[in-house]
Amino acid sequence: MRKQTVRDFEVTERRVLVRADFNVPIVNGAITDDRRVRASLPTLEHLRERRARIICCSHLGRPNGRDPQFSLRPVAERLSERLKQSVRLAPDCVGTEVEALVEELHPGEVLLLENLRFHPEEQANDAAFARQLARLADLYVNDAFGSAHRAHASIVGVAQHLPAAAGFLLEREVRTLSQAVEHPPRPFVVVLGGAKVTDKLPLLENLLPRADAMLIGGGMAYTFLKAQGMEIGQSLVDEDHLDFCAHVLETAKTESRPVELPVDVVVTPALQEDAEHRTVAITDIPADWMGVDIGPETRKFFETYITGAHQVLWNGPMGVFELRPFAAGTLAVAEAMAHCPGTTIVAGGDSAAAVQQLGYADRVTLVSTGGGATLEMLSGRTLPGVAALRDVEAEAAVQ
Repeated sequence: MRKQTVRDFEVTERRVLVRADFNVPIVNGAITDDRRVRASLPTLEHLRERRARIICCSHLGRPNGRDPQFSLRPVAERLSERLKQSVRLAPDCVGTEVEALVEELHPGEVLLLENLRFHPEEQANDAAFARQLARLADLYVNDAFGSAHRAHASIVGVAQHLPAAAGFLLEREVRTLSQAVEHPPRPFVVVLGGAKVTDKLPLLENLLPRADAMLIGGGMAYTFLKAQGMEIGQSLVDEDHLDFCAHVLETAKTESRPVELPVDVVVTPALQEDAEHRTVAITDIPADWMGVDIGPETRKFFETYITGAHQVLWNGPMGVFELRPFAAGTLAVAEAMAHCPGTTIVAGGDSAAAVQQLGYADRVTLVSTGGGATLEMLSGRTLPGVAALRDVEAEAAVQ
């Protein structure tokens, strides 16, 4: 069923609790990447233009109780800059002092609550804590796609006490990812990388029968190569899932769905930027060296698949892209995505970081703000934070 969105709410002068995902990287008190802050702006601008009284809440990091280094103060400051108006930071996220600050809000103003995870009740989805949060508002909007896979108080609990709808970010991500899997334009190419097969088991199982081709690079490729009986030297291998990889390859062969593995790789004896490295065929990996990137021949035929697709879904870098000598494969995939005329989706996590770092984020259809949430959706699972929202068919718009 389709879920209600913030468009369905009459918000003028009403208190709207917005669950955002402001879990941004902060170094020495400064935000180093505010992509998630910027992603929240369309929903906040919509509410502000309609003179809602806006209360934002989010978690940040994994604090053990109240810890100043996990304060959302830098986020309040960045929101103030982006919205071009003062955003006050509450001293807590619940309690009488916070309730008093909410009552002082004028239409169009924004208050940011302090880190939800200063309270262990947040992650426990404590019913009393959820009621305290709900007491702050008349309506609830979930725009935290990156946290929608977690059954926490601010994600699921509050939605049981207030009319609950999706913000624009959550709506876009859910719609795009759902359509990408259920109704993909053909040919549909899936590019998978990253370190371990373990992290991608449900994803592989759900996408293999749906994709027209699957390209596998990164650390996980070496488990597939070893499953074929190849020598991979000191390359990363997931010993527990060799049989699974062999099964995937056999299934793909039987169903004529190409699963493409590297034909050449960059190898090195040490994970250091200044370490010796060279390109070898996959059959020639030295016993005491490790594979750390796809090679130029692999890059070429991966690029051919990607640029010829009508939809490409990419999750996981092709190598240790954080080290410049081993970033060429990930860069090649990012460039190919940017030149693909079809729908291009970068599915969160390290892939999103790579696209941002390499400067291609504005040249793809969607760079998902979710990590775990994205993988859960692409694996065919329903996100608790989405399930908790009101169905369009169930109720009329909130007046």
